[in-house]
Amino acid sequence: MKLVVADSLPASAIAVLRSVPGWIVDARAQRPPDQLAADLVDADAIIVRSATTVDAALIAAAPRLRVIARAGTGVDNVDVEAATARGIVVMNAPGANSISVAELTLGLMLALSRGISTADAAMKKGVWDKKRLTGAELRGKTLGIVGLGRIGQEVAARARPFGMTIVAHDPFLSEQVAEALGIRLLPLDDLCAVSDYLTLHIPVTADTRGLLGKERLARCKAGVRIVNTARGELIDESALADAIEAGAVAGAALDVFEKEPPADWRLVNLRQVVATPHIAASTVEAQELVGTETAAAVRDFLIDGTIVNAVNFPSVPGEDAARLRPYATLADRMGALLSQLGTGRTHSLGIRYYGELLSTNSRLIANAAIAGVLRPLLSSGVTVVNARGVAAQRGIEIIESRSSRPRDFASLLSLKLQTGEGERSVEGTVFEPASPRLTQIDGVDIEAPLEGTLLVINNDDQPGVIGEVGTILGRHGLNIASFALGRGHGGAVGVVNLDVMADRDLTAALDELRGVGAIRRVCVARLGT
Repeated sequence: MKLVVADSLPASAIAVLRSVPGWIVDARAQRPPDQLAADLVDADAIIVRSATTVDAALIAAAPRLRVIARAGTGVDNVDVEAATARGIVVMNAPGANSISVAELTLGLMLALSRGISTADAAMKKGVWDKKRLTGAELRGKTLGIVGLGRIGQEVAARARPFGMTIVAHDPFLSEQVAEALGIRLLPLDDLCAVSDYLTLHIPVTADTRGLLGKERLARCKAGVRIVNTARGELIDESALADAIEAGAVAGAALDVFEKEPPADWRLVNLRQVVATPHIAASTVEAQELVGTETAAAVRDFLIDGTIVNAVNFPSVPGEDAARLRPYATLADRMGALLSQLGTGRTHSLGIRYYGELLSTNSRLIANAAIAGVLRPLLSSGVTVVNARGVAAQRGIEIIESRSSRPRDFASLLSLKLQTGEGERSVEGTVFEPASPRLTQIDGVDIEAPLEGTLLVINNDDQPGVIGEVGTILGRHGLNIASFALGRGHGGAVGVVNLDVMADRDLTAALDELRGVGAIRRVCVARLGT
């Protein structure tokens, strides 16, 4: 067994790999790309950090490669699609740096409150500026945490001893889990309105990009202090600078930026801003833990096939993979559709199998459905491998059942998502060749593709609605790829598949559609292709 470690790892991580008798561990950092490709010809595994890019060409040069491991949280430098096509497992080390990030968050809050960096700079210039440096205590203040995952919970645990009141916004965390943590959950705008300190711990998605923009900053409590150790794209930096200069925001502590290094230093140069160069995970302990966790995961996979922290499709025997993969895709997209249609905090997901799926090992299909539900608002690390664990951490109940009741399709999958605002349901099947199709939504029969960008429209069943929808979409330059219509429950449901780029802003078209009197609700869902 040969393992290539292409970037620097702690000695303890290398020792984990070299402890296995007979393994060849080639640990050399910063080797030229052509040399790395040559070294991978007979390699079973490669471990990288951020310096090495594992692209399709490098993967193609490694015919024996079974696992790619990234000693870090993201996998931006790994071509996951190319690896998946080859059946190569891609792993990372999510959460290993949680403590380091949480500690820096508290450190930035203290620096922001007490003017520590300003005081230090003055002292180094020989200036004793005591009177101008009156700060504020954390005690008695309200801390609003956006994203109550592993890092958010660690921040809460460290802020509580300071005497802070903790509130949070996390639509995927149940009230029961939050209550057990002693934290009150709030809608985002309500959270902003009551928080003296606001800290972000969520991934960047289409919904969270620019989360703190001009309008939401205006809804924040006067004098709020904002901390961001997550992703720079969560904040509109220009709007934040304007709010600080206007006095609406007392200050900000930022470890991440829209562009790194920043292209515009206006925000960083404000005296009310404490800035660090993306160092939240840069501790000896975090790097040690990330390295050893990654090495152990690779070792266990190569020895007995155990997969932990995989970010792509899990290894499945060839015949089973060919049979199950289309239904896993179906489940994933149905889950993603439900997640984007539902409103309110998620309580449970019901999964029911009909027909030929009754005799299938359904764990993979169920995990794909769970991952599909969770992924739109969580990080891309939610996969079929860890989906159940993530759901359990967030108090989401998973209910699986089988029914022998005859249905119109040989195999049928049904999902029901229960949220604080009610229930949404979908049913679907796979058409040949491996085409996932929607067959029912909220009890209304309909036949529509499950791919690309979908508009789901609930409207009164009356003449002219379809024509008006087409006119509005056309006016906004949106081409309709397909339009499926179902009728029932005193109304109609339309599923419109649009020819649009995944990142196109549909806000104006949606606003106009919602202004049509006969239209009750319009939702947009972005699925895979």
